[in-house]
Amino acid sequence: MNHKPSSFFLAVALCLTAAVANLGAAEKSAGKKGGGKKAPAPKLTSVEIKTDERLYKQTPQGELKLHFFFPPGWKSSDKRPAIIFFFGGGWKNGSYTQFVSQSEYFASRGLVAVSADYRIESIHKTTPDKCVEDAKSAVRWLRAKAGELGIDPDKVIASGGSAGGHLAAATALVEDFNAKEDNLSVSCQPSALVLFNPALNFPDFPTKDAEGKPIGKKFWPTPFLKKGTPPAIIFFGTADRMLSQGEEFLAKSKELGNRAELYTAAEMPHGFFNRPPWTEVTAKKADEFLTALGYLKGEPTIKLPADAPSLKRQE
Repeated sequence: MNHKPSSFFLAVALCLTAAVANLGAAEKSAGKKGGGKKAPAPKLTSVEIKTDERLYKQTPQGELKLHFFFPPGWKSSDKRPAIIFFFGGGWKNGSYTQFVSQSEYFASRGLVAVSADYRIESIHKTTPDKCVEDAKSAVRWLRAKAGELGIDPDKVIASGGSAGGHLAAATALVEDFNAKEDNLSVSCQPSALVLFNPALNFPDFPTKDAEGKPIGKKFWPTPFLKKGTPPAIIFFGTADRMLSQGEEFLAKSKELGNRAELYTAAEMPHGFFNRPPWTEVTAKKADEFLTALGYLKGEPTIKLPADAPSLKRQE
């Protein structure tokens, strides 16, 4: 019997597993100094930001919260754009703290920023389909509570890195994995996407649900692209093996007449945006994108060093 095909798919699966796991490894290696302590995340603003947290979902595996970063002068009667971040970690690991720097910065620029909890394998012993379910629940909860949170329900931006980038894109595009307890009359589709090296389409990766059933065809965002889907900006390092997924997303978006922008960082690996100066560079470019869409006003307030590297726009 010829075992080459199964061996091939196993190798492909291992490649994606390694790619999405690289984010956590990159964070650790970039953050270590001397005695193994993590370096603090870069501060992107000096503006004092008010924080809070709200329970958005009670699951059999525990509570899930949204961590809020409110802009100066915020009032619950406001109607501000909002941005919600989903952390990376291969649907297995990670924490909302990954996007605190970006949340603080975009709050300083006037958005209500949110960094979300969701169920992950290492803590909740759940499968990736529950991650998508929770991400959709989080966007629906934000929209349903918009009047209490000073949010414009028509201007909710979804963002995330790696597996979290997948989740942000999934809220916009993936049709399945809706929680039974959710009010499905409230849309989970965001108004725009800001994606940091997202996992977008890897059909050979053996993604399964809790019952062991394959979910790959339902799980990946790119095949669900259609005309009129939200505008997106995507960041990848050129040394990231998942870059081709961003290129595919860009090409299909252009074919459909959708707005999509792809920026690359030369010779950078997966998770590059977690390290300065790339954290600052990507946040500034995301700011420019959101300003062009009308969600922000004025110039970005991030100060880049004189020798800061540049991103290249892919056409």
